[in-house]
Amino acid sequence: MFSFPFLSTVRFCVSQAWRPRPFSTTSILEAGYKMKSHSGAKKRWRSSPGLKSFKRGKAFRQHLNCSKPPARLNRLGNTAYSTPAQTHKLRKVLLPYGSG
Repeated sequence: MFSFPFLSTVRFCVSQAWRPRPFSTTSILEAGYKMKSHSGAKKRWRSSPGLKSFKRGKAFRQHLNCSKPPARLNRLGNTAYSTPAQTHKLRKVLLPYGSG
């Protein structure tokens, strides 16, 4: 088993009664690292209210627009929303420990 020297230096407040945490941290301590949010997904996606879905801007709209038809430019200017499958994956990537 792993030994963690920093656990012996943790001091608890004597005035408050000890209460168990609402979530379990044992798997995090056993793994020896914390999971990180995906930086690329953080920069591209924004959550809609209630985490029902995510939205993003579309690519290929910034430059070289002279050769693109106006209908395509209008389409690329719209917001793109995540599908239910993408939403499920994005919740795992952006919120590795859950939404709570």
